Amino acid sequence: MYQLHWFRIKYIRFYIFIVICFTLLYVCGVFHHIFEINFDTDFRYPYNGNAEEFIVAIKHNKTPDIPPINAYNFYYYKTCDRKCKDITDLRLIYIVKSKPENFERRIAIRSSWGFQRRFSDVGIRTIFLIGMFSDIQIQKSLNDESKQFGDIVQANYTDSYFNNTYKTMSGIYWVMKYCPNAKFYMFVDDDYYVSTKNVLRFIKFPTHYPDYLKEPLSNIRSLINRRKTLEVLDFELDNTVRLYAGYGFNSSPLRHYFSKWYISLNEYPYHKWPPYITGGAMILSNAALKDLFYQSLYTQHFKFDDIYISIVAYKAKLEAFHSEYFYAYKRPYYRLNYQYTIASHGFDDPQELVRVWSEQKSLGNA
Repeated sequence: MYQLHWFRIKYIRFYIFIVICFTLLYVCGVFHHIFEINFDTDFRYPYNGNAEEFIVAIKHNKTPDIPPINAYNFYYYKTCDRKCKDITDLRLIYIVKSKPENFERRIAIRSSWGFQRRFSDVGIRTIFLIGMFSDIQIQKSLNDESKQFGDIVQANYTDSYFNNTYKTMSGIYWVMKYCPNAKFYMFVDDDYYVSTKNVLRFIKFPTHYPDYLKEPLSNIRSLINRRKTLEVLDFELDNTVRLYAGYGFNSSPLRHYFSKWYISLNEYPYHKWPPYITGGAMILSNAALKDLFYQSLYTQHFKFDDIYISIVAYKAKLEAFHSEYFYAYKRPYYRLNYQYTIASHGFDDPQELVRVWSEQKSLGNA
């Protein structure tokens, strides 16, 4: 009898151990990974067919055989519709993704890297993307801010973390409607340090930044004169160049249930993401942005903005260009190590942002 009782206890403990292990494996997403589809051989994302001929029809104001599956019907409560008027050579637009309550960050950006007249001979504009929210007092303050500065673009989506794709796409749709002729667009979060000087240097020679700055002037002229391949191309002189650049990642979906970034197999069944640029700081050329816009019409919505843009870019055959001078984390700061920094995350203190930017400007790096 005693031996039977001991056997039952041992069996129950073993059973409990198995259940706990199975539960942990399930929660950690191990079983999800077993059923993932190979991205490299089987990637398809709705719309599953080739939408190129439909996109060509839309570009020529014709009715496509298959209508778009994903049209973002944004209504802009604040449009900034005259932001790009009366400027013929618009080089760069900062499209800043900002939370409604981040008034001080926006003030800091306007007085630092977002200052539109930073260089008298370069056309630069700055806008702030904001969604809708329920706080009446913040909305009133935002209305006053918009009247004072004229740089708020507010659209009809709820301003929340998991609506960042709507925020980013509201910027792309705004560009197509109100500012389609800028050469480059930089989408950036409001907690970033940015060097406008280095952004302009980067978009001139992305594939040679910052090495070309260290070359003699004669060598630079030689690069411009030998514009035969992508590697020696002066990007500013060619409006057909498709640049999708920033800090690049190659990673896989997180399948464990307690992650903020959990993704089910129903949402995305593949074992890895397309190569993507982190959404915190991303530069698009004019041609690349327009290709993303048209391809998005035939690309199902996804809740993470940088992943959605990467899926659209992949379907549009637009490669992500990684630069180590975009920092998705906060680059440790001292006076001499930001010489070639283009953007750095983690500047949520407006006073620190202005102090660092002012110091780098005095050194000729911003």
